[in-house]
Amino acid sequence: MIALTVVIAVATAIGFGAENRMGERAELAARRVTQLMLWGLLPPVAFLNIAALELTAQVGAGIAFAYAALLLTGAIAYFVGTYLLHLPRPAVGALVLASAFANTGYLGLPFNAALFGLDSVPTAVAYDVLVTTFGILTIGFSIGAAFGTVAERPRERVAAFFARNPPLWACALGFLAPEALAPEWAVEASQIVVFAILPLGFFVVGVTLAAEAEEGGMRFPPPLTAAVGTALGLKLLVAPAIVLALSQMVLEVPDTYLVQAAMASAINGIVIAHEYGLDRGLLAAAIAWSTAVVVAAGLVVAALG
Repeated sequence: MIALTVVIAVATAIGFGAENRMGERAELAARRVTQLMLWGLLPPVAFLNIAALELTAQVGAGIAFAYAALLLTGAIAYFVGTYLLHLPRPAVGALVLASAFANTGYLGLPFNAALFGLDSVPTAVAYDVLVTTFGILTIGFSIGAAFGTVAERPRERVAAFFARNPPLWACALGFLAPEALAPEWAVEASQIVVFAILPLGFFVVGVTLAAEAEEGGMRFPPPLTAAVGTALGLKLLVAPAIVLALSQMVLEVPDTYLVQAAMASAINGIVIAHEYGLDRGLLAAAIAWSTAVVVAAGLVVAALG
């Protein structure tokens, strides 16, 4: 956890400092990094992990509960952002993404390993692939197309969803592909790529925070606005509470799912925000604050352990 904390802090600081010193060149670099993640890194990761996945009844129940939490928290975020906070559509979309989707890969996997041991990693990976990865590729990109500024008409938004979503096609191919096309060594290599994306993503977060600060919309650390506070409450409290309630009332699922549901806002959301024109500042602030809370909790757990 200490190494993970250092990587996150250093990558964010590098991005923040680069934007302050290089300005538009740093923002161009951030756009290129998001394009690299979207078109070069995420498609093979999605294909290999989906093709190699093995489903069980207990895993299926946990995944169903996770989607219930995702959809309900997203709906609450939409209602609060639209009717209570009166946010513009790009900000509402960013709030929904920050509230519904968790960083179950970069943070969730090492967090679960630290809490429950390496035996917990397979169920954590199943959550990450089927809920976060597949959910972002379908629901997440749909939110970007629906609330972003890249298109106005419904037909244009549907076209943007498919045209700007290469990992979705890789995910679909992964479901159709035989397991032989996802050998163990390739899956392990793809998981290394997942961890390599972590500093790239937080570099983009740092650049985004600095750019918003220069425009007068944010300072560092970002302020805890009503929208950011809403995202934190929904992501870190409401989502895991829904999974816990369903687990106790319907079918008990591994503790791994509760931890994954309580992870920080998904860093891949920043890719969607850049690609579709959502409120990058709101999303970056939610990612930064929720990550800080979860990492702090992880350091406490590591110290107690």
